[in-house]
Amino acid sequence: MLIPDSAVLSSALDWLAHGLWDLSWWQIVLYTLATTHVTILAVTIFLHRTQAHRSMDLGPIPSHFFRFWLWVGTGMVTKEWVAIHRKHHAKCETEEDPHSPQTRGIDTVMWRGAELYRAEAKNSDTITKFGHGTPDDWIERNLYSRFGWQGVGLMLILNLALFGGIGATIWAIQMLWIPFWAAGVVNGLGHYWGYRNFEAQDASTNLVPWGIVIGGEELHNNHHTYPTAAKFSVKKYEFDIAWGYIMLMQKLGWAKVKKVPPKLRMGEVRPVADEKTLEAVIANRYEVMAGYAREMRRTCKQELSQLQARGADLSVLKAARRWLHRDDDKVPAAARPKLAEARAAHPVLDKMVTMREELRQMWMNTSQSREQLAADLAAWCHRAEASGIKALQEFSIRLRAAHV
Repeated sequence: MLIPDSAVLSSALDWLAHGLWDLSWWQIVLYTLATTHVTILAVTIFLHRTQAHRSMDLGPIPSHFFRFWLWVGTGMVTKEWVAIHRKHHAKCETEEDPHSPQTRGIDTVMWRGAELYRAEAKNSDTITKFGHGTPDDWIERNLYSRFGWQGVGLMLILNLALFGGIGATIWAIQMLWIPFWAAGVVNGLGHYWGYRNFEAQDASTNLVPWGIVIGGEELHNNHHTYPTAAKFSVKKYEFDIAWGYIMLMQKLGWAKVKKVPPKLRMGEVRPVADEKTLEAVIANRYEVMAGYAREMRRTCKQELSQLQARGADLSVLKAARRWLHRDDDKVPAAARPKLAEARAAHPVLDKMVTMREELRQMWMNTSQSREQLAADLAAWCHRAEASGIKALQEFSIRLRAAHV
């Protein structure tokens, strides 16, 4: 018996409106957020931490799942993503960096980050030089790398079948999720705006201390400081949601973490800084300098309080204080006159800035022997404790308590 045309039309319209899975609007939103969250996890856990930096190993179950999900959810090729990201670290903030806002402008990276990615993916030298060690099995060669658009096309068909016409909107959001959050926000704002725990050699920043929306990638300064660490959070108040998933997978035997951020261990204060102290300081140099920055800020606050008590002008020191603990090459030209004026007016801060650079040179100077560097560190501690500056004295004593 033939179905009347009106019934066929009615069924078609019903499917177009609801699909096979008739969900309410909030359930559709939840589905969209859940699928994009899985995509974020696939990028940060599989592509970034496992493949690009080798900070962890993944078992076959999560590895194959993430590879499939990236094929249908992004269409990205593992070797291309890994190569581009490794080049970013190797050439960070230079003209060769594929997506630095410092050289290409924040607007370009924020809104055209996907274009920059596609352009660099066509650079065969980049893929050859930086793409080594990525999956090269049958399914990678014959499906994932070969038929990229068919994967995302499969996701579109699935969404249309499940949700009808609204499935196209869901698919569009899924496809835009990584270009916006990863290529735009992390690569753009993550090198332009935010707070810094550590004086990494580049301009990387932490966007917020709670890495939830982008799977922990918000903690970008932490990552650039310790790129081979599987855990991105380092402070007590920071949260890396992907690290929670990694710990769960490790309990299930699906993952093995190779490296986490180093932690400076404190023990008995040595009478004199020696080679063991030097080893601990160099191994934890970023944390050491972060501690020095805290002392600089505390001392600066005390100087401001004294100026305020005398009714003196605070503007110069206020303008310079954010640069006192920064490496000289990270201080913008516009801030240098105020910084020089503040140092000339505040001998205590000037001494701390000078000694900070002397301390930094101990791991920058590769021509000195281990014995000479240990002697230099002992001399530095002696000068710090003889300076009469409380912050330097306390910092030096803590330095002598550092252990490997």
